[in-house]
Amino acid sequence: MEAQIEQQLEKILPEDIARTFESAYHVFQGDHDKMEDLIKHGGSLLKKIAQRLNPTQVIIGIAVIAAVAVVVVNRSMELPEEGEASDASDDKKANAKKLSSAGQNKGQQEDKRDNK
Repeated sequence: MEAQIEQQLEKILPEDIARTFESAYHVFQGDHDKMEDLIKHGGSLLKKIAQRLNPTQVIIGIAVIAAVAVVVVNRSMELPEEGEASDASDDKKANAKKLSSAGQNKGQQEDKRDNK
């Protein structure tokens, strides 16, 4: 009986995982024509995983994947584009201006307290 169940379950092959990641990579790079492939490959992989794991494990796995995807997208949005790379000296100058203006504001506040 158990052997029949094992035969009915589809095996998760490395090719399934590779196809899903490849489709996701293409979509992430901007090739939105691969979205259909990503949905198809991801769906078949999810179906095979759902056969092997209980529902709680599937939900936790999907939540982890979604969290990782959010972090990756946020980090990619923070990185400067190739043409938008800023000079480190510009950043230092901007930070120095912020610090000096903060120091001036503090000095002005102390002067106001002394005058009262």
